[in-house]
Amino acid sequence: QVQLVESGGGSVQAGGSLTLACAASGSGFSTQGTRWYRQVPGKQRELVASISRGGTTYYTDTAKGRFTISGDNAKNIVYLRMNTLKPEDTAVYYCYADVRNAFGTLISIWGQGTQVTVSS
Repeated sequence: QVQLVESGGGSVQAGGSLTLACAASGSGFSTQGTRWYRQVPGKQRELVASISRGGTTYYTDTAKGRFTISGDNAKNIVYLRMNTLKPEDTAVYYCYADVRNAFGTLISIWGQGTQVTVSS
């Protein structure tokens, strides 16, 4: 069974930085693409950034210029470096991945989320 575990969340002052990590674990799998989403209470989960297995990245307007997504295929870890954080970046950040499992089946997996709190 493949699992995603996020880490790196925490509290920071506005203007600060955090790096989130999303680690995939299991056996016989390969990650095809990973996305970071975020959600605040009462609102829909929104996409922040994505990266393909080949390294192609995509950023929403929210993330452009401030966030950087990167990945290490060998370690099955994807990072989200967040700079110049704003109070409105406060949310639970979730990792999502499309994974091909040991049977060749493509499955979608969510992590449990990690809280990011930015104070003014």
